[in-house]
Amino acid sequence: MLRILSTIIFKVSGWKLEGDIPEGIDKCVIIVAPHTSNIDYFFGLYAAYKLRLPIRFLIKQEWLNMFFVGKLIKGTGGVGVDRSGKKNMVAAMADFLRRADPVALVFPPEGTRKLNARWKTGFYYVALKAKVPIVFASLDYGEKRVTVGPSFMPTGDFARDMAVVREAYRHVKARYPHKFSLPYYDAAPGKVVNE
Repeated sequence: MLRILSTIIFKVSGWKLEGDIPEGIDKCVIIVAPHTSNIDYFFGLYAAYKLRLPIRFLIKQEWLNMFFVGKLIKGTGGVGVDRSGKKNMVAAMADFLRRADPVALVFPPEGTRKLNARWKTGFYYVALKAKVPIVFASLDYGEKRVTVGPSFMPTGDFARDMAVVREAYRHVKARYPHKFSLPYYDAAPGKVVNE
């Protein structure tokens, strides 16, 4: 039902879908940005429905606890995340990717619809640990376009790789531009810079 609704919203609103997961990739991490509105979910869901790989995405466990809504979200690829504990989500998600059949694990790296200058970096470490590429996906409200691709393989040089991520989203316009910020990292989170 959510896929039908997302298709209707996508078509009626005049949006278009460009790109796909690059050929030869059967497992990957997809990062989707900007994420400043709940409507992003429907545009992303439509794009996911059209991609050649099944998708899984992380969502707050509270959403899955709602009986009807939770069943719909699970049916479209939702995986609940309990954000109250100190579980090693990176290791768990990397293991999931290694064991799964062809799949794309989707992350909104901002981690919130509010302004967040320091994106969540779990997507990066999951891809690095699972040895899978990161595929860029963007929701451009200025162009009314969802774009999937290109991709890159993380190297382990965090600052350099995050500069690649930053560049991929430089010209994308969010639904609410005042809530969207591109990340800048001099080094891996927690490391001291220039000392």
